Amino acid sequence: AVQVVESGGGLVQAGGSLRLSCTASGLPFGVYAMGWFRQAPGKEREVVSAISFSGSTIYYADSVKGRFTISRDNAKYTMYLQMSSLKPEDTAMYYCAADQDYYKVRSGRGTYWGQGTQVNVSS
Repeated sequence: AVQVVESGGGLVQAGGSLRLSCTASGLPFGVYAMGWFRQAPGKEREVVSAISFSGSTIYYADSVKGRFTISRDNAKYTMYLQMSSLKPEDTAMYYCAADQDYYKVRSGRGTYWGQGTQVNVSS
């Protein structure tokens, strides 16, 4: 069975950093596009960043450009999101998604999803 598991969330002060990890098992990770999404209370889920299977194509939402960096290590079946200069408005549950189609991932229609990891940024 496919499992997608996020980790690395927590509480951090504004201006701080966190690194999220997403490990996917039960699928050929090296041919799957991956993405990070977030959902704050009372708000719709939004795409944060997406990366193609090879890492050659990357997308960032305008709200995180220059502060967040997505990466992947196919040998470890893991994707990362390095978050820096965190702001209180980054507070949300962060999810990762996987699909063979990069554009499905980027548009929030990925096939596989994790349960999420909570990020809280205090002011």
